[in-house]
Order: sequence, then C-alpha cells, then structure tokens
Amino acid sequence: MIRFAFLASALFLAATGAFAQGQPQSGSPAAGTAPTTVVAPTVPVASLATVQRALAKPGVVLLDVRTPEEYAAGHLSNAQNVNFRAADFTTQVSQLDPTKTYVLYCASGNRSGKATVLFQEKGFKNVINAGAFKTLQEGGVK
Repeated sequence: MIRFAFLASALFLAATGAFAQGQPQSGSPAAGTAPTTVVAPTVPVASLATVQRALAKPGVVLLDVRTPEEYAAGHLSNAQNVNFRAADFTTQVSQLDPTKTYVLYCASGNRSGKATVLFQEKGFKNVINAGAFKTLQEGGVK
C-alpha cells in the first residue's frame, strides 16, 4: 500500500510538472492548492521611456498585435496590425525583415510579450514589448 501511494504521488508530481519546477518530490501538493500549469514564456514590458526612445529612431516598425476589431476601435498612429491570434501569425512574422527594430503592443502586454518571444525565436534581435495600448496612449505615445 505504501509503495502504491508513493508511485501515485510520484506520477501526480511528474504530471503536474513539480519535478521540473523544483517543488518537493515527496508527498503531494498542499491541500487546497491547484496543480501547476505550464505558462508560455513572455518578455517583460519595456519602460515608457525606452519605448519612446525606440520610436523616435528612423526605420522602427510599430506593430499592434491585437485583433483587427481591437485595432479598428483605436490604435497608435503608424502602427501596423498583425493579429497575434491569427492562424497565420507565424507566417506573417516570417515575412518581416529580421534586421529591423520592432515595437509590439496589445491590450495588456500579454500578447505582445508572447509575440516578442516568437519574434526572438525566429531570429529577430531588436524587438521591444511596449505593453498596453491604453498605457502607451496615456503616456503620450502617438
């Protein structure tokens, strides 16, 4: 019975990622805690000053990675819309010039953070997660 409990516990921890995340390897999670979930990596939001400095440079591309509906409701001037949720988003990114600097924003910084990671995985070296549209707008970014 003890062997079964140990194996069941080990399988549960392995299935929830506890081994890989440095959690205790014996016993089970504390009562009332949810199993761990895998979270896609993101890039932190850059400061408003960093975003403004980048956008002041010639040749920088501003990308709004929200949906076309969100973009149509309002966007920063000169922003191009590349929908992060589109089925062909990765293909669209692959068609961009990896030597340029890109500043990405969305509604909260979540999609732009995930998109920044994807850009980096595709070999883009100069990508900035500018965060939330509203925050940029309120900060004077046009």
